[in-house]
Amino acid sequence: MEGWSYVNSFYFISLIATTQGPSSVPKTDIGKIFASVMAFVSVGAVISAAAFVFGPLFGTLLKTGIDYVEKEEQKIKARLEYKN
Repeated sequence: MEGWSYVNSFYFISLIATTQGPSSVPKTDIGKIFASVMAFVSVGAVISAAAFVFGPLFGTLLKTGIDYVEKEEQKIKARLEYKN
Protein backbone atom coordinates (compact mmCIF):
# COMPACT_ATOMS: atom_id res chain seq x y z
CA MET A 1 0.00 0.00 0.00
CA GLU A 2 2.84 2.38 0.80
CA GLY A 3 5.30 1.03 -1.73
CA TRP A 4 7.70 -0.19 0.99
CA SER A 5 9.81 -3.31 0.66
CA TYR A 6 8.90 -6.43 2.64
CA VAL A 7 11.77 -5.83 5.04
CA ASN A 8 10.73 -2.23 5.71
CA SER A 9 7.10 -3.29 6.15
CA PHE A 10 8.09 -6.06 8.58
CA TYR A 11 10.27 -3.62 10.51
CA PHE A 12 7.42 -1.11 10.69
CA ILE A 13 4.92 -3.70 11.98
CA SER A 14 7.40 -5.05 14.53
CA LEU A 15 7.93 -1.55 15.92
CA ILE A 16 4.18 -1.03 16.19
CA ALA A 17 3.65 -4.45 17.81
CA THR A 18 6.30 -3.78 20.46
CA THR A 19 4.84 -0.29 21.12
CA GLN A 20 8.12 1.42 20.28
CA GLY A 21 6.50 3.58 17.64
CA PRO A 22 7.04 3.55 13.91
CA SER A 23 10.29 4.69 12.36
CA SER A 24 8.38 6.31 9.51
CA VAL A 25 4.77 7.37 9.10
CA PRO A 26 2.53 5.99 6.36
CA LYS A 27 1.60 8.62 3.81
CA THR A 28 -1.66 7.17 2.48
CA ASP A 29 -4.93 6.98 4.40
CA ILE A 30 -5.21 3.21 3.89
CA GLY A 31 -1.68 2.76 5.22
CA LYS A 32 -2.54 4.74 8.34
CA ILE A 33 -5.73 2.75 8.90
CA PHE A 34 -3.84 -0.52 8.44
CA ALA A 35 -1.16 0.57 10.92
CA SER A 36 -3.83 1.54 13.46
CA VAL A 37 -5.62 -1.80 13.13
CA MET A 38 -2.33 -3.70 13.46
CA ALA A 39 -1.47 -1.75 16.62
CA PHE A 40 -4.79 -2.72 18.26
CA VAL A 41 -4.50 -6.34 17.13
CA SER A 42 -0.94 -6.71 18.40
CA VAL A 43 -1.77 -5.21 21.82
CA GLY A 44 -4.81 -7.48 22.08
CA ALA A 45 -2.69 -10.50 21.19
CA VAL A 46 -0.18 -9.67 23.93
CA ILE A 47 -2.92 -9.23 26.54
CA SER A 48 -4.58 -12.49 25.48
CA ALA A 49 -1.29 -14.38 25.61
CA ALA A 50 -0.49 -13.02 29.07
CA ALA A 51 -3.95 -13.99 30.34
CA PHE A 52 -3.56 -17.48 28.87
CA VAL A 53 -0.10 -18.02 30.37
CA PHE A 54 -0.55 -16.36 33.77
CA GLY A 55 -4.30 -16.86 34.28
CA PRO A 56 -4.01 -20.22 36.07
CA LEU A 57 -1.34 -18.83 38.39
CA PHE A 58 -3.47 -15.83 39.34
CA GLY A 59 -6.49 -18.09 39.82
CA THR A 60 -4.53 -20.33 42.19
CA LEU A 61 -3.20 -17.36 44.13
CA LEU A 62 -6.69 -15.89 44.40
CA LYS A 63 -8.15 -19.19 45.64
CA THR A 64 -5.34 -19.57 48.19
CA GLY A 65 -5.92 -16.04 49.42
CA ILE A 66 -9.66 -16.58 49.79
CA ASP A 67 -9.09 -19.84 51.68
CA TYR A 68 -6.69 -18.05 54.02
CA VAL A 69 -9.17 -15.27 54.72
CA GLU A 70 -11.95 -17.79 55.40
CA LYS A 71 -9.74 -19.70 57.88
CA GLU A 72 -8.84 -16.49 59.70
CA GLU A 73 -12.51 -15.53 59.82
CA GLN A 74 -13.35 -18.89 61.41
CA LYS A 75 -10.60 -18.37 64.02
CA ILE A 76 -11.97 -14.94 64.93
CA LYS A 77 -15.53 -16.30 65.19
CA ALA A 78 -14.31 -19.13 67.43
CA ARG A 79 -12.50 -16.64 69.71
CA LEU A 80 -15.57 -14.45 69.95
CA GLU A 81 -17.79 -17.41 70.82
CA TYR A 82 -15.30 -18.62 73.43
CA LYS A 83 -15.29 -15.24 75.16
CA ASN A 84 -19.10 -15.17 75.37
